[in-house]
Amino acid sequence: MYILNLSPLNPAFVQDPYTAYDAARTAGPVVYWQDYGMLAAFDATTVQALLRDRRLGRAKPTHLVTPPPAHLTNWAAVEANSMLDMEPPRHTRLRSLVLRAFTSRRIANLRPDIEAVTAQLLTDLPETPFDLIPTFCTQLPVRIIARLLGVPEGMSGDLLRWSNAMVAMYQAGRTRDIEDAAEQASLEFTAFLHGYINKRRNDPRDDLISELIAAEEDGEKLNTQELIGTCILLLNAGHEATVHSIGNAVKCLLEHETPPEALAPAQIGATVEELLRYDPPLHMFTRFAYEDIDLGAVTLKQDEEIALILGAAGRDPALHNAPHVFNPQRPAKPHAAFGGGLHFCVGAPLARLELQIALPTLFAHMPNMKLSAHPRYAMSYHFRKLETLLIDPAH
Repeated sequence: MYILNLSPLNPAFVQDPYTAYDAARTAGPVVYWQDYGMLAAFDATTVQALLRDRRLGRAKPTHLVTPPPAHLTNWAAVEANSMLDMEPPRHTRLRSLVLRAFTSRRIANLRPDIEAVTAQLLTDLPETPFDLIPTFCTQLPVRIIARLLGVPEGMSGDLLRWSNAMVAMYQAGRTRDIEDAAEQASLEFTAFLHGYINKRRNDPRDDLISELIAAEEDGEKLNTQELIGTCILLLNAGHEATVHSIGNAVKCLLEHETPPEALAPAQIGATVEELLRYDPPLHMFTRFAYEDIDLGAVTLKQDEEIALILGAAGRDPALHNAPHVFNPQRPAKPHAAFGGGLHFCVGAPLARLELQIALPTLFAHMPNMKLSAHPRYAMSYHFRKLETLLIDPAH
């Protein structure tokens, strides 16, 4: 078996992981990634198959679970009630309740909100060179997810701070400082949601939290801890990935001098899918094997964990012709940017809608904008996000 020695903290790898993915895919497609101590799949066929294989799951086998360290008690409590790390039957019950509230109609009804927030943010942008990440890419998703949940938009700063601290737990190079910050954020976020959920029990509104409370009180037995875990997951996952998607998309469109036709109403859907395939915001998801699984020349043993490299699957030449070429006209094919199987991202329709609205509006507002500095990706693998995105709005 090919052994891959490649640190996720290697600056060259972080800036361009795709070259390393190609080499690993050719050597494998399943290899042993020494730095993670687990098998890793790099080709689209294996990644897509394992995402849907019920012999694997996100939940760690019970006999491998150990108590959390004392300094991560609150963070672990949130994780224990996140459907991201659950399997059926608990995952089935919780996801069905979320989907009952997170309907296509509710998402479609957010279009005016997305358009209004986008317009407001663009109006407030400076006329001199600035960083688009904090001023636009970050603000749009957090304000929309706040409106969806029913949380006051005035709390956006707190929501961002909590989300950033908690999500940092999943990136390579986790430190004790990161863990302490995540623990504090979990404590504060949980305390806020306890109080807010109690208010909504007595004063329901037309928002997702009220819908989830109603489902609980209709006998579905969604308890308060599950409500809190679900709300935190929706904020952290929904906000974090969309921020990176918008930033990566703007970078890509500018670097390729993409013609306006790619952002036209009839084409924007295909362009967004190509952007997500070409440079997705999340590059790795892991699964535990619940039994031995034959992967051709390699056997994934029961209880072992495997890394599914979503970013590599999107650049697989077996599925996509000229995969390293950004082509908005490319015929649509399934990609793994939103995962797959039981854990396919419930927020995918909202993320797509935000991108389809935000990108054309942004480029129409600043038709002459250019990059004012070469963008660099943050040292945060397995997230694919920019440190800054410096824009000259009137080049």
